[in-house]
Amino acid sequence: MYVMGGKWKLPIILALLEGGPQRFKELQRSVQGITPKVLSKELKELELNEFVTRTVYDSMPIAVEYKATAYSRSLDKVIAEMKEWGEQHRRRIMSKNKLKKA
Repeated sequence: MYVMGGKWKLPIILALLEGGPQRFKELQRSVQGITPKVLSKELKELELNEFVTRTVYDSMPIAVEYKATAYSRSLDKVIAEMKEWGEQHRRRIMSKNKLKKA
């Protein structure tokens, strides 16, 4: 739970899996609401745990690109199950709200 805990790690991984390699600002736009400070911290932790790679290109100005690793695909089943649970939960809450209004 520690490795994937928090509000931002899954959205960052999903953004990289779905959008491909991205520079920092692109990734920040992909993950709406995240601050640069938090994104930087989360990326460092994800890199440490081998879910993300960071590539520095020797150009002017220096370019840094982040990419989901093949290992991050090991979360596919977890993400699919969480999505399924979320959909079921939403239906449950919506049906309860309809009953209250009736």
